[in-house]
Amino acid sequence: MAEIAAARTARAGTLTRTQRRSLFAANLGWLFDGFETYALILTAGVVLRQLDPSASATQVSFLTGVTISLTLLGWGFGGILGGIFADYFGRRRALLTSMVLYATFTGLTALSWSWTSFLVLRFITGFALGSEWGTGTALVAETWPKNARAKAAGLMQCGLGLGFFVASACWYFIAPLGADSWRYLFLIGVLPALFALWLRRKVPESEQWTAAHQRRRELRERGDDELTAGERSFTRLTLYQVLSDPKLRMLTILGSLMSLATTLGWWGVSTWVPAYVGSLASDSGQDAAAWASRAGMIYNVGAVAGYIAFGFLADRFGRRPAVLLYFGASLVLTPVLFLWTHDLRLIVLVLVVNGFFTLGQYTWMPVWLPEFYPTHLRATGAAFVFNAARFIAFLGPLTAGAIISRLGGYGIAATTVGLIYVLGLVVALFCPETKGKPLPE
Repeated sequence: MAEIAAARTARAGTLTRTQRRSLFAANLGWLFDGFETYALILTAGVVLRQLDPSASATQVSFLTGVTISLTLLGWGFGGILGGIFADYFGRRRALLTSMVLYATFTGLTALSWSWTSFLVLRFITGFALGSEWGTGTALVAETWPKNARAKAAGLMQCGLGLGFFVASACWYFIAPLGADSWRYLFLIGVLPALFALWLRRKVPESEQWTAAHQRRRELRERGDDELTAGERSFTRLTLYQVLSDPKLRMLTILGSLMSLATTLGWWGVSTWVPAYVGSLASDSGQDAAAWASRAGMIYNVGAVAGYIAFGFLADRFGRRPAVLLYFGASLVLTPVLFLWTHDLRLIVLVLVVNGFFTLGQYTWMPVWLPEFYPTHLRATGAAFVFNAARFIAFLGPLTAGAIISRLGGYGIAATTVGLIYVLGLVVALFCPETKGKPLPE
């Protein structure tokens, strides 16, 4: 009955306060994550040149890949543990904890005194960043009706692109401030801590999680000997249940392979967009730093549109067709951007379209993954699929950085790593279509 009432509310054009606030909180958290992540992409080269002045240009490319890769590893560990935390202690508490922790360590990153200290703080920041996505995804999925769930997920996911855009815009103005400009950019990342009080007071806990948590407590009090197989899934460690149940295990494997394609593809290819465009600008005698910032902003205009559009496409045509479209377009557009586009005027258009698909495709995860798992396992399952891929995807920046440093160009590296999108195209065909279906309970 609650699902029917929510659906009628959405059709009538009105939303409850809980739905609006849960979406805003998840979007805001993801926006700050995006800002912090893109701040690293924009400044890594500048940071390494200051903290390790002896590094050559080729070494800087390789060390940049190492720095991004270590952040990804921290993100992977933190994301999986954060999903488990959210299933046991609540969506709101996990979101609050994540915001405070990554704001703290992002601010501390600005105080780095050596490359080693910078790496350590990046790993810890990545660890704190990881838990936000799975928590926000579960919160939005559980508070929005099924006929609008994908659209809400797209609006939540666009926070990442907005964060990227804001970071690029800030860097455009901060970069000219001198050698320590990167420190000022990371200090801005402290702002999420200011929203913690609002989140705690104004965003209610998911009713579905509250009911599942109450059931878990009741079943534990009854004792394991009296429980059915279905009831035991509430009392076992959530990650164990996700990986041991045959149906959930298969969904997790399929989801993880698609996640690997999306994550490795973006981190191994698209993170080089600012550096690539900056190199083209330098060859043309223009300001490389300014063009790198512009490229980030232009790329993320397309990405924000891609995030939102995916939700509408998934609600209209289904999850699988939307995923196939985005993976296929990303496969084609990678060589178009990095191999065949060298004119700075034309690159503006290509960046928008490329960002629409390569970064916009991330929306399949908050749309599709919550529909794979029951409430008491949802954050764990979604967070595992989203984050476990990083344990392999961290090789993407390393591989691309090594190819660039050896061959001296971005095109071959990007096109080679971009072949991973073929994996996503194949695996998506085996995933179940969940359009219009209620969330598993």
